[in-house]
Amino acid sequence: MQEETFNIEDLLKRSQMQMGGGNETINNAAIIGAGVMGQGIAQTFASNGIEVILIEKDSNATEYAKTSLSETMDREISRWAITKSEKKAILSRIKWSENIEDAKSYDLIIEAVDEDLALKLKIFEQLDSIVPADIILVSITSTLSLSKIAEATKRPGKIIGMHFLNPVPKVPVVELVKGLDTSNETVETIRSFVQRIGKTAVEVYEYPGFVTTRAIVPLLNEAMYILMEGIAEAKDIDTAMKLGYNFQNGPLEMADMMGLDEVLTWMDTLWKTLGEPRYRACPILRKLVREKKLGRKTKEGFYRYDANGDIIY
Repeated sequence: MQEETFNIEDLLKRSQMQMGGGNETINNAAIIGAGVMGQGIAQTFASNGIEVILIEKDSNATEYAKTSLSETMDREISRWAITKSEKKAILSRIKWSENIEDAKSYDLIIEAVDEDLALKLKIFEQLDSIVPADIILVSITSTLSLSKIAEATKRPGKIIGMHFLNPVPKVPVVELVKGLDTSNETVETIRSFVQRIGKTAVEVYEYPGFVTTRAIVPLLNEAMYILMEGIAEAKDIDTAMKLGYNFQNGPLEMADMMGLDEVLTWMDTLWKTLGEPRYRACPILRKLVREKKLGRKTKEGFYRYDANGDIIY
């Protein structure tokens, strides 16, 4: 019997096949946008051993994000959710930058900027020109078209959406959003990665609002109308929903956690694209956003919040 021999190249190929392919192995990630969602994603990745770079538009935005992330983790420490040593370990895996060019050496690129199609298209066009063609580009969009975003690139098969829910470290589900040309290989690579960070992937097809946003927005909106019409106070609306339907948080608490400006953007997009009255934003939401009362992140929304992010009743 002829003895089978291998060279180094053969061994590497077999090893890569067992691991899912050299380019499919994600050991680090670049996140464009260090807002609430970007911070939460970075914390989640870093707590699962993934090296992360958070890229912001300027030094002021970077410093604000650093402070915000540190304060968020301090609140978790005060609630015994994490330890000081865990915070230190997580932050040690997060780098910061104001240069999008720094993304080109990472295994996965995630765009997590505001829900602004023109801005997202600009970023994806930039990323496509500097990031190797075999790298997957992800959009953290709640309502926008992945296929439209993919048109800004020459790699439509490598474009996919990952829709996390806030707070990212605690919510165990991620929607994987397929555009028209997203390849099955891309979906499976990201599905495996989602499992690695301890979450469950739900595959959805491109449509405004996908599953979670489309289903939750009418509930939030109706709770706001109930408040505006004087039927009950905010805390009583939330208590009724929590106890009546076993919700962890009431709808008005959820809206404050998500950010009222974000919620309004979702509603306006769904109202514009689907034309359904249930997505037409309640006037009280528009009023709070005009007044810059955006929820927990500004210490006031439907509720007022203390320095630890707890509701002041």
